[in-house]
Amino acid sequence: MARRYTARKLIIKATSISREELEYIRKNHRSSIILLILYLVGMFCLVFNIHEDFILLTPLNLLVSLAIVLYAHQNWNIKTVAVLFLIFGMGLGIEILGVGTGLIFGEYEYGKVLGPKIWDTPVMIGVNWVMLTYCCCAALNRFFPEGNVFFKSFLGALALVSLDLLIEPVAIIYDFWSWGSDNIIPLQNYLAWFMISFFFLLIIQSFIKDLKNNAGFTLFNLQFIFFLVVGIRWY
Repeated sequence: MARRYTARKLIIKATSISREELEYIRKNHRSSIILLILYLVGMFCLVFNIHEDFILLTPLNLLVSLAIVLYAHQNWNIKTVAVLFLIFGMGLGIEILGVGTGLIFGEYEYGKVLGPKIWDTPVMIGVNWVMLTYCCCAALNRFFPEGNVFFKSFLGALALVSLDLLIEPVAIIYDFWSWGSDNIIPLQNYLAWFMISFFFLLIIQSFIKDLKNNAGFTLFNLQFIFFLVVGIRWY
């Protein structure tokens, strides 16, 4: 009798899921699996130094990762597209100013790994800002669906600064970018990361309401794991 009742509850729950929700779940599962495979392969190739030029695939990895996550996005509209382009433009613009003046992050310059540049700044860095802040919002909404946007943006900015702490050593080793002649990372860099991240997260959460994306949540976690594992390989 208990088994029959449980089975009935499962059937009712399953039939209550709309076709759109079911497709969203399938998209996220597919996307998460592809991202997991992609990053496991990347970690394996870098940790075991399969080929010295493998790192040059980084721009392609950024584009593919963002495309996979956005494929799993639900409820597309013109506002969402506009916000993502705004983050891309502002992220790239801030980096251009940062490289040109040294007043935002400190004195740094980009290497060749991140691909084509405009005013000494890789175009992919704008893509990276979109990917990181979008995925961070997906993670924040996973844990704090009803949280205040300022509170969530504060936590998200702390998380992104923590991620940057893992990224920096790897970025220097693989010539993503470098810091002056001695490669000492200034505190200014982390303060700028926090403020910019907070501002971008606030924008996304204010205009893209109830952002839910399990693939984005997966990618956010994979970023931490990837840079932690690759960083450990050098220490």
